[in-house]
Amino acid sequence: MDVLGEKWITPFVKQSFVTCGVSINMAAAGLVMGFTTGLLEQLGAPDSPIPVDDASGSWIAAIPGFSLVVGNFIVPSVMARYGRKTANLISIVPLIIGWIGIVLANSITALFIARFLQGLCMGMATSLGSTLIGEYASPRNRGVFLMTISISIAFGVLCVHAMGSYLDWKTSAIVCGSVALIDLVIVIFSPESPSWLADQGKYDECKKVFRWLRGTKEEQELKNLIEASIIVRESKAEANVRRTLLKKIKSNVVYFKTTITKKEFFKPIFIMIHIYMIGQWSGVNILVTYSIVIFNRVVGPDCNIPLMIMALDGHRIIANIFAIYIIKKAKRRTMLFTTVGINVLALLGLAAYTYAKENRLLNTDYPIIGILLIHLLMFAVATGTISLCFIIAGEIFPLEYRSLAGGLSVLFYSANLFLNVKTIPYLLNNIGVHGTCCLYCVVILYCLLIAWWFLPETKDRTLQDIEDEFRGRPMTMEELKSAQSLASWKAYNTDRRCSTPVV
Repeated sequence: MDVLGEKWITPFVKQSFVTCGVSINMAAAGLVMGFTTGLLEQLGAPDSPIPVDDASGSWIAAIPGFSLVVGNFIVPSVMARYGRKTANLISIVPLIIGWIGIVLANSITALFIARFLQGLCMGMATSLGSTLIGEYASPRNRGVFLMTISISIAFGVLCVHAMGSYLDWKTSAIVCGSVALIDLVIVIFSPESPSWLADQGKYDECKKVFRWLRGTKEEQELKNLIEASIIVRESKAEANVRRTLLKKIKSNVVYFKTTITKKEFFKPIFIMIHIYMIGQWSGVNILVTYSIVIFNRVVGPDCNIPLMIMALDGHRIIANIFAIYIIKKAKRRTMLFTTVGINVLALLGLAAYTYAKENRLLNTDYPIIGILLIHLLMFAVATGTISLCFIIAGEIFPLEYRSLAGGLSVLFYSANLFLNVKTIPYLLNNIGVHGTCCLYCVVILYCLLIAWWFLPETKDRTLQDIEDEFRGRPMTMEELKSAQSLASWKAYNTDRRCSTPVV
């Protein structure tokens, strides 16, 4: 950290460096999910060393969505006890082992195990990504840095699709594993989160890291961070005086039961469940995991599919970059409803076009219409539908229960990812592209209605202000002093970052 702390390196550059370590790890999700496009295509060839059918292929594609749950359960306790940096380092290990396993695989079982390990990384990174960037970055840069998560995932998909078109799957796995090693080096040289250091009572180190990351212009936020941490730690110490282990466990159970009934706890979870559903049922998994299939069905097998896939992935990156500009200008709700509305229109357009094409209702074939509709869908997904999942997740959860609330909501993210990827072949083969698109529209419109009713505006607001809106009033000093840390409950930890005490 001292080497990187030269005076000519600005706080923004330092925040960019640590964000890079998080974003490359998040890019693993794009590499893992996009890898199946070339993998399944090559394994389906007559001379494949590991023959697969639709059923086994769908399991290879969907297993990371299942093991993502396991990773999501593991990471909160690691984050709480050993720190955010350590959790980030640990999350990279199963990813590297997974890529090595794919390179050495000679059976479907070996591929299943390797993909399971990769899903562990995805689960840990999904919980870590928004939390780490939210704690590292200045509030004025937070939205932009959170957007790098989506850009990284999109860039990972583009790279792995390009490799899958021209390289064999084992060579592609070697390259992907090398990227994970580079990320490991970046994370090793990144500092620990100042919020976690404050929570552990390491205030001198917290000040040093905070000022290294932010400079000296955000001292009030540092002061508030440490003051809130001191209040919670003292409160916890008082509550633990002369308490037996049995009483402590009983107290934590009661505290947990009380916590889950609080508006500021369950409302954000309820909202994020539906935001994650919008993201996973938007059609993104078809475009990423089954892109060859969708181009064959919509455009036709005679097109240059590798070129079209890379053009689509390039479009996704451009749309993500465009979204960085939009996210600084537009309100979150406006951006969500606009992009999801375009998403629905694109799905309905694809449904109408493919239905007319399959039932010979068109006088002649118009491939350009199918291509434009697919790109319109990608534009909506990349600009807002997927990107906003990570941005809202980094802003909406209550300060004190961020790890617990985030972890619970990610369970639904994982469940929807697994269910969506696993059912894509079945839906396409039984109700066609048009039926699949219509089904997705129904799910998205229901979730959008929930978001319209419950989601507050979060742009340019402090995390404490957002929490107070869910609660319905500001937290009093008595409530702040009586708030106990979840650190004593081994699976989770308090995350009271940047909260301003009520005077």
